[in-house]
Amino acid sequence: MRAGDVVRTASATVGALRWEPKGPADFVSDADRESERVLAQVIAERHPTAALIAEEGSPRAASAQLTFVADPLDGTTNFLHGFPWYSVSVAALVDGDQVAAAVLNVPTGELFTAVRGAGARRNGQPITVSNIHEPARALLGTGFPFKHREGIEPYMRVLPRLMAQVAGLRRAGSAALDLCDVACGRYDAFWEYRLAPWDVAAGILIVREAGGLVTDLEGKPAPVAHGPIVSGNPVMHAWLLEQLKVSS
Repeated sequence: MRAGDVVRTASATVGALRWEPKGPADFVSDADRESERVLAQVIAERHPTAALIAEEGSPRAASAQLTFVADPLDGTTNFLHGFPWYSVSVAALVDGDQVAAAVLNVPTGELFTAVRGAGARRNGQPITVSNIHEPARALLGTGFPFKHREGIEPYMRVLPRLMAQVAGLRRAGSAALDLCDVACGRYDAFWEYRLAPWDVAAGILIVREAGGLVTDLEGKPAPVAHGPIVSGNPVMHAWLLEQLKVSS
């Protein structure tokens, strides 16, 4: 993935990169912009009539049939601090439905992929969600609100309830990778109250093709849109959804 090469190269000189705030605790760097430029270039070369929806706002002509939804650098704050957990995420949608997806963990080189109806893979090998069904044995992932500080209070209500029942809770900082970690069984479930389309477009398909569920807070299939995400193996997804409803 050429965009991944851009981010990997930039990580060697991250201290010299220009970066600036887009909002509270939300940053954009030269690496984000260059990665997105490369993504846009590759898509334009291979699919000239396709649309591109990406975090940094690449202007591309719209197409009713084929759309790519991409995050050129998911986990920018991790990247800027040398915390080795960030990714490049791309999904292809035909008439609004995900048909293919790829998420590259740039520091580790792990490549997660999925094709609708053909399963999910990590570095070419099939993956499935976990078979852990007991909350006391489960590892959960989440993401904390940093752009929208009004979202802190819902987390403060639910965290004590969950922490008292599960084996562990993690916040790694890249939602695209969090969903991939559900898909390959590292996490048994994951939730976040507010995410963007480019955060989740690829990960949703990867989890579903690995046998997991991805919904909104009402249990409806999660769309590629701004909003909440609840994901997990079928049993832990149902349990987590109920916990979130009780704590709301």
